[in-house]
Amino acid sequence: MPEPLKIHIAGPDDAAFIGRIYDEGIADGNATFATGPHTATERQAWLAARPANAPVFCAGLDERRLGWSALAPFSHRPWYAGVAEYTVYVARDARGLGVGSDLLEHLLRTAPTYGYWKLVGMILADNPAGLRLARTHGFRTVGTHRSHATLGGRWRDVTLVERHLDLPGVDGSASDGD
Repeated sequence: MPEPLKIHIAGPDDAAFIGRIYDEGIADGNATFATGPHTATERQAWLAARPANAPVFCAGLDERRLGWSALAPFSHRPWYAGVAEYTVYVARDARGLGVGSDLLEHLLRTAPTYGYWKLVGMILADNPAGLRLARTHGFRTVGTHRSHATLGGRWRDVTLVERHLDLPGVDGSASDGD
């Protein structure tokens, strides 16, 4: 990309874009178990209902939105308060341009400001781009949920990844046998 990507906190004006990109991921069949469609009104309500520690970000160039990402608390239990699940979606026409990488780097940098020390991801096992993105950014695979849910009438596995943001050697940057 010739210009630097701009990442901002998503607002109501980003809702239609977020829904469209989410629905592209759903249609591709390897990003989520969710179903659509996701309208601007539905996504505006979704954004408004998110707590302060569950930010959503949009990435773009000028007025063109290229992707979005989010953090969400992993659990309601207090001892997991510093663990967030991450999400990254990239517009079809922007895939392969580094947008996903920029969005995930942004999440890694900003997660501690929201009180998180660890990020986890649940990636469909047959989503090579999502798995590659996680590995490239120091996430390690910690397991697989076999036949976790059905998608398109077929049982699908989910790969679990994690990256600890505070402890050296726990974030996948050092060899841990994986």
